[in-house]
Amino acid sequence: MEKTKTVLRGELALLTVVIINSFGVVLMLYSGSGISAISSVPYAFSEVLPKVTLGTWTYIFQGLLILSLMLLRKRFVPAYLLSFAVGFAFGIMIDVNEMWIDILPYTMPMRVLYFCISYVVLCIGIALSNRCKMPIIPTDLFPRELCGITGKAYSKIKISFDVICLAVTAFLTFAFLHHIMGLGIGTVLAAFTMGKVIGVIGNAMDQHFEFVSVFSH
Repeated sequence: MEKTKTVLRGELALLTVVIINSFGVVLMLYSGSGISAISSVPYAFSEVLPKVTLGTWTYIFQGLLILSLMLLRKRFVPAYLLSFAVGFAFGIMIDVNEMWIDILPYTMPMRVLYFCISYVVLCIGIALSNRCKMPIIPTDLFPRELCGITGKAYSKIKISFDVICLAVTAFLTFAFLHHIMGLGIGTVLAAFTMGKVIGVIGNAMDQHFEFVSVFSH
């Protein structure tokens, strides 16, 4: 007998993703272990050109990802514009979280805890976004759509995307600031493992939950 799955609204899941992922990005950076790979490129630009906030650079970067997907598909995809709107909200939430995050204690044990929490939160958020049947944050959308375009496994696409983001970040900060910024052991660890962990969490979600939304077919 097949187990009955719990039905969840995709709209609520997407709202949860925007809230927890923006928090996870800022918390990982605050931990001192390095920023998450998905926000490393906007972070590099925010350090090179600090008059523009990290949140603003985030949705500029996400807009470029949306444009790249349309070029790869060789057609205009209206749903991608909705994804950009979600990314805009995500960028704003990053700036909001940056405004209060420094009230948290900054001891070494707490910083380790912050990294662990941010890692788990981001993995859950990305796995959730891939299943919510809603337009999702472009940095989550890009590897998922590229997986469909190329036919490659999601974990491989995700890891490759993260590593390329880190390489671009390292180049930008070293070239313009003469030292690498934003990248730490936590960033590298997350980049090389997060794709697989997201896959495991996603498979567990598939066994227990089913998502429905206004975009469900």
